[in-house]
Amino acid sequence: MGQTVTEKILAAHLVEGELKRGEEIGIRIDQTLTQDATGTMAYLEFEAIGIPRVQTELSVCYVDHNLVQSDFRNADDHRFLQSVARKFGLYFSPPGNGISHQVHLERFGLPGKTLLGSDSHTPTGGGLGMLAIGAGGLDVAMAMAGKPFYLVMPKVYGVKLTGKLPPWVSARDVLLEVLRRLSVKGGVGYVMEYFGPGVAELSVTDRASITNFGAELGATTSVFPSDATTRAFLESQGREAGWVELSADADAVYDEVMEIDMSALEPLIACPSSPDNVVPVREVAGKPVAQVLVGSCSNSSLRDLMVVAKTLETREVSRELSFEINPGSRQVLENLTAQGDMLTLVRAGARVHQAGCLGCIGMGQAPPTGAISLRTFPRNFPGRSGTKNDQVYLCSPEVAVAAAITGKITDPRELGDYPRFKLPARYLPGDARIEPPREGTGVEIIRGPNIAPFPDFTPLPEHWQGRVLLKVGDNITTDHIMPAGAKVLPLRSNVPAISEFVYEAVDPEFVKRAKELAPGLVVGGDNYGQGSSREHAALAPRYLGVEVKLVKSFARIHKANLINFGIIPLTFVDPADYDKIQPGQELRIPAIREKIAAGAETLTLEVGGERIEARLDISPRHREILLAGGLLAWAR
Repeated sequence: MGQTVTEKILAAHLVEGELKRGEEIGIRIDQTLTQDATGTMAYLEFEAIGIPRVQTELSVCYVDHNLVQSDFRNADDHRFLQSVARKFGLYFSPPGNGISHQVHLERFGLPGKTLLGSDSHTPTGGGLGMLAIGAGGLDVAMAMAGKPFYLVMPKVYGVKLTGKLPPWVSARDVLLEVLRRLSVKGGVGYVMEYFGPGVAELSVTDRASITNFGAELGATTSVFPSDATTRAFLESQGREAGWVELSADADAVYDEVMEIDMSALEPLIACPSSPDNVVPVREVAGKPVAQVLVGSCSNSSLRDLMVVAKTLETREVSRELSFEINPGSRQVLENLTAQGDMLTLVRAGARVHQAGCLGCIGMGQAPPTGAISLRTFPRNFPGRSGTKNDQVYLCSPEVAVAAAITGKITDPRELGDYPRFKLPARYLPGDARIEPPREGTGVEIIRGPNIAPFPDFTPLPEHWQGRVLLKVGDNITTDHIMPAGAKVLPLRSNVPAISEFVYEAVDPEFVKRAKELAPGLVVGGDNYGQGSSREHAALAPRYLGVEVKLVKSFARIHKANLINFGIIPLTFVDPADYDKIQPGQELRIPAIREKIAAGAETLTLEVGGERIEARLDISPRHREILLAGGLLAWAR
C-alpha cells in the first residue's frame, strides 16, 4: 500500500513506536520556532533542562506578539530573548521583523522537514510540504534539547481539490468551506492533507493560508505536497537548493476524503463568534462596518497585500471606518515599497502598522463598542479582540477590501474586474535584521525584574481529594482560561502575576476561590481548550492548585499541556454524568497514584454520594510524567 505525504514524513523521522493509527509515536524534530508570548517561558524551561546548546538543525526565536512597549516588561523580555538566542545558538528575529509563520515560510521552511512551534498556527509550514505542528512551549524546549516529540499517530483526512478559484475567491475561502463542513472540532485526531489537480492552481502562500487557518479545525496539522510550485517559490526566495519533490503515492489510502471543486466556491465569511460560523458573504451583505483589518499569520503575505493595493489603485477607503494593515514581514514591506504598492495603500487611506500579530491577539486594534469588525485573522472567539461583546467577522483580503471601500459588508464580485498582479520572480529577502546563531561562550542572559523563576510542582499524591472550583460548558478556549491582550501578555514570564487573570472573563472570583479551596478541579464540556497553544492556560491554573480537569472532550494541544504540568486530564465515560457535578462539591479519587501507575484506563470519582467513572486516555509515557508531577520533573 502506498503512503500519503504525512506518512512519508513521519516514517522518515520516526524514532519511537510504530506508524499505527491511535498509537503514540516519537518523531525527530528538524526545526523549531517560538514567539515571544510563549517563547519566554519555553526558554526558561530549556534552561531548566540544563542543555548548553540547541540540538536541532535550526531553531528560531521570533518576537511578533508583544510589540507594544507600554512599560518596561515587553522591552525587557525582548532583550532576554535576544540574549537567550545568542547563548544557546538560535536565529533571532527581532520586533518588527515579522510574524513567525510568515518569516519562517519565507526564509527557513523546507519541504519534507519537521517543524515544532510554540504557537498553534505553526501548521503554516505545511504550505511548503513540511510537517509543521503546534505544541506547548515545554514540548518545544524538549525538542530543542534533542528529545523526540511525542504524539498519537494521526489519521489522515484527504482533501481533494479540483477546479480553479474564480475571480474574487481566494484560498481563504477554501478553508472557510472546510470549516463550514467539519466545524472547529472536525479535524481532531487528523492531519489534513491536500491533493488533486487543484493543488497546482494554488501558490505556496495560498497553500500556507489554508494550512494556517486549518488549525481552527482542531487538526494535528495540515500539509500540501511539494511540487514545481514549491520549487518556484523557494527559487524566488533564493533557497532553491533546499527543494525536494514530495507527493502521495498513487495508491495511498486516506482515512477520510472530502472533495472541493474550487471553481464552484463563492466568497465566504465566518460570522461572530466562531471560525466555523460560515455563510456566503451575500447572505450578510449590507451590514455597516466600523473597522477592517488585513494581516495576521493567515493573510499577510505579499500576495494578500498586493490584492488589496491593486484593488485600491483607483479607489479610496470609506471615511466611515478604520482600515488597517498588519504586514506579515519586513520582506513584505520591502517588496510592497519597491513595487510602489505601499504608496497606493497610504494614499487610499490605509493605516499601515509594523509587521506583527497586533490585533489578532488583542494587542491593540480593539473595535468600537457594538460595531462590526472584518478581519482576515484566524480567530474571532468572544472578546479576543479586546472589546467585550465584539462582532468580529473573518474573511479573505478580497472581502475585506470590498468592505473598506463601501463601508459595509460587500460581495467583492460587485467591484467589477478582478485586479491583475504578478508576484516577483525574485523577492527582496528582507532578512537583514535576522541574527544568525552565535558561538555563545561568555554570553550573559539579560533578565528583567518581571522574569520569575519557573515554579516547582509536587508529585501526585496517593489519594486525591479537592473541590470543584469551576464548571463550564462546550468550546471553552484557551482565551477563556488565560486571556491575551495588552494587559495580560506582558506577564507571560511571571507565573505568579499572570495567574491572577485565570478564567477572568468566565468567573472573576475564580482566582480568589482557587487560592482558598485548592487543591481543586475544573469541570467542562466538549472541545475544552480549543484555540491557542499557550501553555499558560495549563501552567497558571496548576500554579493556583488546579490538579484535575474533568471534561467531555479535550483539544489536542491543551490536553498535552495539562499533562506536561501534572494536571490529570479526565473525560466522562458517560457524558450525562456532567450534570451530576456542581461547583463547590468535594470530589475524591481514591488510590489515584496506584491506578495511574498500574495503567488503569478508568478512574472512579466519588462526589455528592455518587460514583462517577472517568476515562484516562493517555500513553504509558504520559503516566510516568503525571506520577512525577510534570514533564520537567520527569525529564530530570
